[in-house]
Amino acid sequence: MKLRVVDNPPNPYLSQHAQWLEPPPLARLEVLEDASASILSRNDSPDIPFTWSVNPYRGCQHACAYCYARRTHEYLGFGAGTDFDTRIVVKPRAPELLRAAFGAKKWQREGVNFSGVTDCYQPLEASYGLTRRCLEVCVEFRNPVVVVTKAFLVVRDADVLAELHRVAGARVLMSVPFLDAATADWIEPQAPPPPRRFEAIRRLSAAGIPVGVLVAPIIPGLNDRDMPRILEQAAAAGAQSAGFTGLRLPGSVAEVFLQRLEQAAPLRAGKVTKLLRNMHGGHLTDSRFGERMRGQGPYWKSIRDLFDLTCRRVGLERHTC
Repeated sequence: MKLRVVDNPPNPYLSQHAQWLEPPPLARLEVLEDASASILSRNDSPDIPFTWSVNPYRGCQHACAYCYARRTHEYLGFGAGTDFDTRIVVKPRAPELLRAAFGAKKWQREGVNFSGVTDCYQPLEASYGLTRRCLEVCVEFRNPVVVVTKAFLVVRDADVLAELHRVAGARVLMSVPFLDAATADWIEPQAPPPPRRFEAIRRLSAAGIPVGVLVAPIIPGLNDRDMPRILEQAAAAGAQSAGFTGLRLPGSVAEVFLQRLEQAAPLRAGKVTKLLRNMHGGHLTDSRFGERMRGQGPYWKSIRDLFDLTCRRVGLERHTC
């Protein structure tokens, strides 16, 4: 197990916070169970192309520095830093709650997105199996799904996903923001390395499951040059579609990401920050609905054009992220 020093930005939703005056203790995994009465979350943001999502877990062991969901941990009274990586909330009744939701008369078998917030195939899924059981409920009710993940563990459920695709429709979107494993390890320290994700695409595709690749987020000056080769390797592995988004750093997430970047790649940090501000009109991020996951200006246009050109060249259909 990798242990990390506790380092959380102050939570803006708390009236006070602790400030360490000496080296803080190491952070260890803590699992908490959530007695939620519902499992379907409704989305009304134009930045995201789905209405309903299922999230069996809150917080994520993958520890991606850029994850916009870090801020949601502050709603629980936790920090957006290592609390998000190590204090994981589990919803053990997720399958039963999903069955109840699908059984309601008002439910119209709308598509459901798995991992609208945090990765539904993070390591704890190997023990809890909540995502697999929720997918089995989707098969039972013939309800279509899209799964977004970075994890090779999704391959475990190829049988359920293949059956779901046959009866209702299922698609897996594999997130591969980096091609270089060393760079990925800086920013996504607990996620599977890129070659493992391409292998997952290969296996899922061989099982007859439609697979796409997400080059998301694009971090200017860090992974933008990786995009063409990621798309090439994903297409070679059997991916049918691709999408991308820009880096989004709401609230405390900016502090977490920039601190990680300064520690891991101090010589690149200034360039990345400058390009981010150029992409967002002088700001690190753009909080306006409809603009939060994209950019503006010549740099962003060059990224969009390169993505479109590469997709056409390697035969990938472009999908909206």
